[in-house]
Amino acid sequence: MNKFLATCAGAIAALSSCLAWAAEPARLPVISLTAGMHVIKAEVAATDAQRNQGLMFRESLGPNEGMVFLFHAPAGVCMWMKNTLLPLSVAFIGRDGRIVNIEDMKPQSLDSHCAKEPVYYALEMEKGWFKQRNIKPGTRIGGLPESK
Repeated sequence: MNKFLATCAGAIAALSSCLAWAAEPARLPVISLTAGMHVIKAEVAATDAQRNQGLMFRESLGPNEGMVFLFHAPAGVCMWMKNTLLPLSVAFIGRDGRIVNIEDMKPQSLDSHCAKEPVYYALEMEKGWFKQRNIKPGTRIGGLPESK
């Protein structure tokens, strides 16, 4: 009987590990961006599926980590925070890399936060990241991936 219990305990531990792994959101390729003297490590969400997933279910971000959303044509972009656990700020960015507007977003909210004009990129960072670094509309973000 003890051997059976040990086998069951091992199986439960293995199942728990699998479930924890399955719950961890997939990480996307990371690039370095710049905002003035600040370096950002941004995951790139370039497909519909990646953009739809975004930063959902993430429990933390590093101090200069975020996600850049790449749109392949100028778009009237709106973001929301469904299943997103972290408070975020989003910068909507034009093709030339200049920030159009920045919006703060509450976790797990269905409120829409929209670009004030068609944009090619959106950059999500921890809430307040842009404000704490005096990064405002008109600031240029360097290193953005090419929009095709």
